[in-house]
Amino acid sequence: MTRAMATLGSKWKPIIIHNINNRKIRFGQLNALIPLITRKVLTEQLKELEEDGILLRESFSELPPRVEYSLTAKGLALLPILNSVCEWNAQFEHTKTCSVGNTHQSTP
Repeated sequence: MTRAMATLGSKWKPIIIHNINNRKIRFGQLNALIPLITRKVLTEQLKELEEDGILLRESFSELPPRVEYSLTAKGLALLPILNSVCEWNAQFEHTKTCSVGNTHQSTP
């Protein structure tokens, strides 16, 4: 449990993982989805998630440079857990949606 919480311990990491979800996403898109995070903190959190094997960073040799982020199998395995946290929050906040950044997800 200690190692798991260290991996997800910041307030931003679960939000980042939830926003990436099953897609490939660029830094600017992710930054727009999570308006309260600074670019510096987002960069640091993405690097830590990559080091922990949660996130895959794919660089393309293009001009201008392009980088895409996606979840690894380990990261995808966290999605049901994060969805459960969303459902738990919706239940006790008496709401029908789970809001993460600008993303809203309906709960059953």
